[in-house]
Amino acid sequence: MRLLVAEDEPTLAAQLREALAAAGHAVDVADNGRDALFLGEEEPYDAVVLDLGLPQMDGLSVLRRWRAAGHTMPVLILTARDAWHEKVAGIDAGADDYLTKPFHLEELLARVRALLRRAAGQASAELVCGPLVLDTRSARVSVDGRPLALTGHEFRVLAYLMHRPGRIVSRSELTEHIYAQDFDRDSNTIEVFIGRLRKKLPPGCIETVRGLGYRLVCPP
Repeated sequence: MRLLVAEDEPTLAAQLREALAAAGHAVDVADNGRDALFLGEEEPYDAVVLDLGLPQMDGLSVLRRWRAAGHTMPVLILTARDAWHEKVAGIDAGADDYLTKPFHLEELLARVRALLRRAAGQASAELVCGPLVLDTRSARVSVDGRPLALTGHEFRVLAYLMHRPGRIVSRSELTEHIYAQDFDRDSNTIEVFIGRLRKKLPPGCIETVRGLGYRLVCPP
């Protein structure tokens, strides 16, 4: 999944990028409100972590602009401990959740997982497709209870498909959601990742829909 972190404090931004990347996500970082606004308007993020105290344009204004433009990605806002009015204003502006600084990274990761699950209509932290199980808490995959070794990109492709079981996902959509902005993207490599996954997953798990893309097929 592809995430945007909008945070101007360099140490915290680096910690968030590292923790979210370790959880299997592609992460972009903006250190001011104007860059965050632009990225949120131009890139298809699966979720955003948005600090309200950004320079150049505050996070609340950024969020309002996104929502007014029809951008519906889940947004987790970060607020100061005593700024309860910011929490209320953020929720009213279209935020999906909030977290008060200082916070534990584990809690932020859990809240991001919950936002991604809800956006995909998933209720459990474990995504299940027949014998295939992806645990979003540990970023681990198993088949019939046996751990499956995946590269980072293979995991991101599979995670994106498992958040959308039965839905056709185009190659270009996968490309947009598994790479960070500064990564050299090549949509042709998606076929390579799909091929590798098919060798590791049960037969018929990933179906090719000719001319359209790929679909994760779960047995009844």
